[in-house]
Amino acid sequence: MKKTLFSTLLILFMTSMAFAQVSAETTIDEKFSELITNSNNFKGYKVVDSDELSKLQDLTSKRIAELKAEIASGKEAAQAQKEKIGKLKADLDIFEAKLNEVTSEKDSITFLGMPFSKASYQSIMWGIVGVLVLALALFVYRFKKSDIHTQEARKNLEELEKEFEAYRAKSLEKEQRLGRLLQDEKNKQLKLAK
Repeated sequence: MKKTLFSTLLILFMTSMAFAQVSAETTIDEKFSELITNSNNFKGYKVVDSDELSKLQDLTSKRIAELKAEIASGKEAAQAQKEKIGKLKADLDIFEAKLNEVTSEKDSITFLGMPFSKASYQSIMWGIVGVLVLALALFVYRFKKSDIHTQEARKNLEELEKEFEAYRAKSLEKEQRLGRLLQDEKNKQLKLAK
């Protein structure tokens, strides 16, 4: 008896395992169709085996649980994606801010400790160059004017020096002549006084 009970249990266990594999492989719609076709008719009603209906209910409950788990994992994945997208947007905002900062630094120049845009820097530099060119032109103009006056003054000085040399020569000659006349007069006075 033990052998027959054991073999019966073994056969039942094997068939339930085979049925479980079949039920896992078949869909719920197929199980409903199979249940309806295997059910009996009684006065226009279908009579369904309660064991089969329980198995279908268990299969449906398991499938619903699986679907709920898939939905939950899908929601978790969607939430993770949202968080990742939010983090990427924040990173993008940071990178855009850094890019704007680098672009503004690239487009600006620090001159005398103050930041200027390239256009204003160029305007300032060309203004400085213009002022320096005007100052140089004024300096050159004044230098030439002064050089002309200096050359005139040198020319006048040379003429005055020539006139002075001529006057000095005349004066020396006049002094020598007067000196001779004085000496002659002294000599005459000495001769008369003797």
